[in-house]
Amino acid sequence: MNVVAALRQRPQLLFLLLAIYFIVNVAVRLVLPHELELDEGQQLFLAQWLAVGYDSQPPLYNWLQYGAEQVLGPTLASLSILKNLMLFASYSLFAVTAAMVLRSRDLAIVATLGLLTMPQVSFEAQRDLTHTVAVIFTACLFLFALVRAIKSPTIANYALTGLAIGLGFIAKYNFVLLPAAAALAMLMEPEFRRRVLDWRVVLMVAVAALVALPHGLWFLDHLDIATGRTIGKLTSAGATSRIGQINTGLFSLVAATIGFSIITLAVFAIAFGRELTRAFSASSPWSRLTGRIMLISAAVVVLLVVFGGATQIKDRWLTPFFLVLPLYLCLKIEAAGLASERLLPRFLPIGIGAMVLIPLILLVRIPVHGMTGHYEKNNVPYAEAVQRMLASEANPPSLVVASDQQLAGNIRLQAPDVPVMLPEYEAFLKPFAFDGTHPVLVVWRNRGKADLPLPDGLAGWLSAHGGLKVSEIRTVALPYHFGRAGDLYHFAYSYIYPRAE
Repeated sequence: MNVVAALRQRPQLLFLLLAIYFIVNVAVRLVLPHELELDEGQQLFLAQWLAVGYDSQPPLYNWLQYGAEQVLGPTLASLSILKNLMLFASYSLFAVTAAMVLRSRDLAIVATLGLLTMPQVSFEAQRDLTHTVAVIFTACLFLFALVRAIKSPTIANYALTGLAIGLGFIAKYNFVLLPAAAALAMLMEPEFRRRVLDWRVVLMVAVAALVALPHGLWFLDHLDIATGRTIGKLTSAGATSRIGQINTGLFSLVAATIGFSIITLAVFAIAFGRELTRAFSASSPWSRLTGRIMLISAAVVVLLVVFGGATQIKDRWLTPFFLVLPLYLCLKIEAAGLASERLLPRFLPIGIGAMVLIPLILLVRIPVHGMTGHYEKNNVPYAEAVQRMLASEANPPSLVVASDQQLAGNIRLQAPDVPVMLPEYEAFLKPFAFDGTHPVLVVWRNRGKADLPLPDGLAGWLSAHGGLKVSEIRTVALPYHFGRAGDLYHFAYSYIYPRAE
């Protein structure tokens, strides 16, 4: 029996196929050097604490990582297993949602495998992203709950929708556009309008508010911290005029939209050809709903550019809104009456091919980058560097102060029993021993420059803690993983002891 026939007879095999795919991705990550990417380092650093708020990103993924660490420790396994469990849950929710709105089982499978054609949802989510993984999960949960509430408007389903909205807010702030766009899209569709005007919406809002309340209060009290970095990413000081800013912002939005959707559209066009072209003129209530969600979300982002000054829209920022694109295309095909037994055999090889290709690329990219000299973060020898720093002093540090989150996370991965701190996270600092046998270790990136000074943030932190200063600066220079001969990565560090009175 071939795979197509097996999936048709037992559609639940799709979940087994997805489970195998994500298990392979966990294995690939554990085979690669145990050096953390940017978001991985941030997660392991922040997992030292459980708090209602941390920085410019909402805390849902941090809370989940904290929980994973309690079970698996501050390890690479805890990072990779959590991420892939969330992605498996996301794809599974998407599959169930597709099955609820599509009559064709074949198209429901195609829509689910279509997620693999979105680099932000497939490759980038595996490579490093964490908060985006959280918003992928909450967006899929919201779509699942929304469809259930539309089809069966029970108190439980409206409450579940509210839960998804609340979790979405604490997953990533841009998520709030998704339920707003969905509500407007439903009001525009007579068949769904009454669900928005249902009294149970009050319950939905109450549940959402209750879930979001703890972090929401922190958000209001720390508005600058919560929004400053995000606003800085969205805006640019490079525009010389208002027109220039709008042009730059709209161009970035168009580029981000193309970057997010072009592979999916191309793959569907290759797989279905004329069927897809003919389907664009057809519609159904569900296709109009999903299409309007994307359109309204894009319109709001345009307003953000025109009136909010945004100039740098990233493709991953569009993830919660355009996640429905494969489902939308399948709904259009079905609305056109073009669903047939030929569609799944055409698309399945593409989906399975992506399941093979993505882990393979993830596996070979670090050696390839090393051989070409275009080094990635996984090529940097953090583990050996940290071990050498710790072994170079007779007295173990009671606290490590690092220059950035990624470095801090890598230090914690190698020395899980030693608290790690960054200057701007002073609020989380707990009392620590500091005497002649319990020094503080300060670590930063040296870049191979002998005269590179101590970063201002670290110097300021030392000054604020008793006017401490660096006396002896030591360096570690090590070869990259899979690197070319002679290429070294440099770290600088210093052990700080109390000043003699």
